[in-house]
Amino acid sequence: MAPRSFSLQTLQRLPYYLDHLRKLETENISSTTLADAFGLNDVQVRKDLASVSRQAGQPRKGFERKTLIRDIEEVLGYGHVDEAVIVGVGHLGTALSNYKGFSNYGLKIVAGFDKRVQKEERLNDMPVFPVEQMIPMIRRLNTRLGIITVGAESAQEVCDQLVEAGVLAIWNFAPVILQVPEHIIVQNENMASALAVLSHHLRK
Repeated sequence: MAPRSFSLQTLQRLPYYLDHLRKLETENISSTTLADAFGLNDVQVRKDLASVSRQAGQPRKGFERKTLIRDIEEVLGYGHVDEAVIVGVGHLGTALSNYKGFSNYGLKIVAGFDKRVQKEERLNDMPVFPVEQMIPMIRRLNTRLGIITVGAESAQEVCDQLVEAGVLAIWNFAPVILQVPEHIIVQNENMASALAVLSHHLRK
């Protein structure tokens, strides 16, 4: 069976639905109730759930909550753990590495790399290696996701090394637009851009 495709907006909403559903104790939930919880349009939420779930929402009853949770987890890939490596174990990299909540989303950071490290170190249970070992180590681990938390001046070089090592997806926290081959997906978390939006709004 070919994998289903979803819009970026739907994929961005699904984790919020999932977190909310996990906190509920009811057997069923309607799209209207879920929409009200987030202040969203009922029609949009109904479309989101219909595209994700293999069950049909019943009038006045809605969706079976546990089945809906399972369906969303399946779409988001939370049923299996994706392993990642992180490059740049400074303040931000350390905070991300120590965040226990990633396990709820099927993510485990298995190794870190940092230019200040001369030999293998430990950050809690995670090994941290010199950057010189990055390519062979990632190939050995067969890791598909790389997280970049280095400065802008080093980000593209790190990105190139991750691609060379076989990484297929990059979560980028560096304030720079990365150049990657077409088959590589990049998710940018640019704090400067986010702050610019907030600052612009406050100046109005």
